[in-house]
Amino acid sequence: MSTKEQRSVAAELDKRAGQTYAEEAGIRLQDTPIPLFELLVLTMLLSARISAEIAVSAARELFDAGLRNPKAVIDADRSAIIAALGRGHYARYDESTATRLTEGSHLLIDTYDGDLRKLASACNGDVTKAQELLQEFRGIGPVGADIFLREVQDVWPWVAPFYDPKSLGAAQDLNLPADAGKLADLAPSSNAKFAAALLRASLDEDLRASLTG
Repeated sequence: MSTKEQRSVAAELDKRAGQTYAEEAGIRLQDTPIPLFELLVLTMLLSARISAEIAVSAARELFDAGLRNPKAVIDADRSAIIAALGRGHYARYDESTATRLTEGSHLLIDTYDGDLRKLASACNGDVTKAQELLQEFRGIGPVGADIFLREVQDVWPWVAPFYDPKSLGAAQDLNLPADAGKLADLAPSSNAKFAAALLRASLDEDLRASLTG
């Protein structure tokens, strides 16, 4: 496939699926404590064996309930957290997730004064270090760390370009380069949006087929 053809595929994919999961969850992501915490919550929800649609719905319910910062989570009645998760149809993991959200909020306050920008500072530009520190939050493993970094890269430029294995695999299936730097050159809007579009393509066989003819 020529570079021109690759750009055409990338543009169409970005147009049809270039929405980050943070955007879908109503998070106006910027490098400030509240939206970064909201992304951490969303990451915990997406890390469970449950559909992204349900995870996003549960995140919206938590945020609508006022659980937008670690202190609010710690101060909330456990029943309120579980109820919000239930409204988002996250019932299968409601008890364990309520525990992880509370424990993660304590860790964030105790280690980073409630501010994930301090985690970023501790990494000093080292993405591998960021992956390690994110996994200190219970419920976030290697895949979860990749989710967070994929979504945050537009506001933490030192992370970019970040394309996780699933995004790279989808790129290969679409006859695009399975290389983060080359994908960044093809990204029509932003790395975070394009990486999300590739991930969505990895989960949607019909979308992949329509783009490859």
